[in-house]
Amino acid sequence: MAASPQFSGMGTHSTQADDIGTFNGGSYRVSHRDTNTILTIQLAIGCPLTAKPGSMIAMSPTITLKGSVKFSLKKVLAGGEMAKSMYTGPGELLLAPASIGDITIIKLSGAEQWSVGKDAFLACTQGIVTEYKSQSVGKMLFSGEGLFVYRISGQGILWCTSFGAIIRKDLQKDEKYYIDNGHLVAWNCKYVLERVASGGIISNATAGEGLVCKFTGPGTVFMQTRNAQAFSAWLSANATNV
Repeated sequence: MAASPQFSGMGTHSTQADDIGTFNGGSYRVSHRDTNTILTIQLAIGCPLTAKPGSMIAMSPTITLKGSVKFSLKKVLAGGEMAKSMYTGPGELLLAPASIGDITIIKLSGAEQWSVGKDAFLACTQGIVTEYKSQSVGKMLFSGEGLFVYRISGQGILWCTSFGAIIRKDLQKDEKYYIDNGHLVAWNCKYVLERVASGGIISNATAGEGLVCKFTGPGTVFMQTRNAQAFSAWLSANATNV
């Protein structure tokens, strides 16, 4: 019998198995993969965790919750939440993304820096630094991520969410890869906007006809399998048929 062919391309980042791990002051479990994912956190006494407001499903009564809101021009231009919820243990905390999607885990050693879409941030441990990073006007209009994205640095664990399943692509040095706008979750390598031939990945004028994001390695890009804007357009077009 001939040996089965080996597939060398990328695969989905997650399987149906739970992801379990620990961090300084707690532990976590990512379960119910890939579209109904839940992040369960166990916090020790005095251990803090930062999360996106509105992401909490439930928590132990022993956990304390404080919220902080930063009002600035960036918040107005970004059109997104600049608020953060701070949970402090002891106890159990359940978090989930707002949409039907998955959760990916990114561990930072202190030497690297990640960019995260403003809708993709879910939570992070103590030691992670989050700030908004301004993009160029071209990337604002056509990358699908708006004018600002999160810039993540420091040391600890970051949890990001997606719309649909998550795909991980590791790029070697000088390796190029095109990604359609609206599918970016997180990345730690450079990218530019590039025009492709007519009839390429992006084919409507409102999204920037013929423009894609060209990433260059080394680095890693996390992508989501669904595009929120395209899904919204599909719902509107098929509303009368539902």
